[in-house]
Amino acid sequence: MTTILVLHGPNLNALGRRDRHHYGTLTLDEINRRIEERAAALGVEVECFQSNHEGVLIDFLQARAGGIDGVVINAGALTHYGLSLKDALTDSAAPVVEVHLSNIHARESWRRHSVLSDTVRGQIAGLGWRGYTAALEALAGILGDEAAEQAK
Repeated sequence: MTTILVLHGPNLNALGRRDRHHYGTLTLDEINRRIEERAAALGVEVECFQSNHEGVLIDFLQARAGGIDGVVINAGALTHYGLSLKDALTDSAAPVVEVHLSNIHARESWRRHSVLSDTVRGQIAGLGWRGYTAALEALAGILGDEAAEQAK
């Protein structure tokens, strides 16, 4: 079965109570449930994980790197400076889709740059929690297409 990691970075554990205008009203647990429901419908397995610490995210990713097919990540503020996280994502050799709840391109100038963007397959920003399920659908489709191509 296809396995996709869903990684949530710093402060995403505070969803539902932090700036609702930008991040919505759902908690991280509620978002994870929606991700898991969509994964089941797509026939893929997901493992969701959140940490406020870059090294913990890296350790988690490295421990699973050989057994995963893809990664969906909302790196939070690590998007803008998490170079060691970027290296770990690259080293995993898995395709990655970057997600942002808010539209980072319409916010403060420092939020507009992602150090991850040149290593990911794509970026989804500004769709709220739906960005996660959109990323999951896109990644499952990409993985399916690549498996079909390899089977030829």
